[in-house]
Amino acid sequence: MAKMQAVAKLRPEPGMELIQADVPQPGPRDVLVKVKATSICGTDVHIYKWDRWSQNRIRPPLTIGHEFAGEIIAVGEQVRPDEPGVGDFVSAESHIVCGVCQQCKLGQAHVCQNTRIIGVDVDGCYAEYVVIPVENAWKNPLDMPLQVASLQENFGNSVHTVSAVDVRAKTVLVTGCGPAGLMTIPVARAFGAELIVVSDLSPYRLALARKVGADLALNPAEDDVIARAQDSVRGKGFDVLLEMSGAPAALVQGLSLLKSGAEAALLGLAPGALDNFNLNDLVIMKGVTVHGIAGRRLWETWYQMRALLSSGAVDLKPIITHEFPLSRWHEAMETMASGQSGKIVMYPGE
Repeated sequence: MAKMQAVAKLRPEPGMELIQADVPQPGPRDVLVKVKATSICGTDVHIYKWDRWSQNRIRPPLTIGHEFAGEIIAVGEQVRPDEPGVGDFVSAESHIVCGVCQQCKLGQAHVCQNTRIIGVDVDGCYAEYVVIPVENAWKNPLDMPLQVASLQENFGNSVHTVSAVDVRAKTVLVTGCGPAGLMTIPVARAFGAELIVVSDLSPYRLALARKVGADLALNPAEDDVIARAQDSVRGKGFDVLLEMSGAPAALVQGLSLLKSGAEAALLGLAPGALDNFNLNDLVIMKGVTVHGIAGRRLWETWYQMRALLSSGAVDLKPIITHEFPLSRWHEAMETMASGQSGKIVMYPGE
């Protein structure tokens, strides 16, 4: 059987390994994709570090990675001619959903109760080839830049977060400027936000946030975030919170800066239960509407992404700061974990 280069989690411990693996074979409703580019997600860093979430979810051995773009080179015998096929340039929705649970039948497949995730529950795309269900393949325009195509899955989280609330002519606070947080900035601007204030502990990422359109970028380690953020909205509080970090302190700070009747969209995953979280004062008594964001709405978010990118309303290239061959995955992962990067793209076969 043909072999390929892949990055895998082989044992339940920190780290990963570059291995020679069998090239996967597509099942009846699958497509085989030659991976041209793959980007690093925060989830991949969690798996690399082997944190508590990973220990409870990941079952090694497993090829990692779920953000990619590539060319379909083979299809299963039940793939129809009107579906993505050989030669198509595709990205992938990483959530493999069942289609039969109540959530799927209600048009809420993004919270399917039987979801399996590429690179988390099944072998992923940190490899030269990956197999995915044909239903998960998203055809890209042939002229889409390869590196941009590779990070659409992550971009979808940002689009879903912004579109869950009404940012038109609103003041918006973004807590957390990792790649997903950075991508919310141009999306919120494209959707009509009046003012965008961001916070993060990384000076590098705050500089990127300014570059992609933040009106004010604050560092909680150096700035009085509450005072300066309130000053930017003349003490009235913010209309919208986009919480992208998962840091308990950022969540509390963000909610405290909202005006009564505001909205919050929460994408960041907290490290565990929140101690001494004042739900009454931060949410209930202020009448705040809270949206939990899981993945991307299938397939509404993908069509929104296509419109934002094809129209030029959002340019993701400034958020891509590093590129590596897949063989230098360790350096790429450490760079991502350092906070001294935006989005990082890797190229298999190099």
